[in-house]
Amino acid sequence: MKVLLSPAKTLNFENEQTIGEGVAPLFIEEAQKVNNKLAKLSGPKLMELQKISKDLAKLNRQRNLERDLSSLANTRQAALAFKGDVYLGMEAEHWSEADMEFAIQHLWILSGLYGILSPNTLIAPYRLEMGTALSIGRKRNLYAFWKDSFKAYFDANLDPELPIVNLASKEYAEAVLQLNLANPVIDVEFLDASNGDYKILSFFAKKARGMMANYIVQNRLNDWKELKDFNLAGYYYNPSRSKERKLVFLRDKK
Repeated sequence: MKVLLSPAKTLNFENEQTIGEGVAPLFIEEAQKVNNKLAKLSGPKLMELQKISKDLAKLNRQRNLERDLSSLANTRQAALAFKGDVYLGMEAEHWSEADMEFAIQHLWILSGLYGILSPNTLIAPYRLEMGTALSIGRKRNLYAFWKDSFKAYFDANLDPELPIVNLASKEYAEAVLQLNLANPVIDVEFLDASNGDYKILSFFAKKARGMMANYIVQNRLNDWKELKDFNLAGYYYNPSRSKERKLVFLRDKK
């Protein structure tokens, strides 16, 4: 099986830890086109387009101007560079080299700038969500821009019968779902008890997706049905709420 993950806006480039060898991005030419467009945008335009503060716009305009995708200087492996809620749960900083090798074969991190990342892909600091309405040439947004590249890559590197476990957010999963691949897609949902019902609580759900990715790596899982045994942090599989291609996990207490 292959597992889809979202990236994170929060980054950690302070730590110099690496696990095994880092590799260059897969879609360097495409990423350069996106980067070139970003570098043309002023601070106020970034504020408007990305709905970010003045300080964040200033920081990311500087990054956009200085980023050199032809160089691997000042880069870090993606699984270690991202530090959002998903990656707090995944705890890749504790992986062995064998864990990283398994993750490379099974995890794909989707990215608005880089397209598709392996856990060991070397990335520079950036901020660009897949849902950003950034036009590139004749492509009206990033979904349209990445569509052909993603389709070609999946056709060449993904057995059409291999299941895809979707641990990505809706925003990022849509970049793959729009391709209408033949592969069965297994969605996963984490619900927490809240006010007499079970609801998706964003922080906890994101962290649980990261924990499940780590669970897959640590247990060397290749069959998505084995995910039903996931029981970390109080979550448990609920068959009555689940469907044929949707696994639902509940948690009664945080």
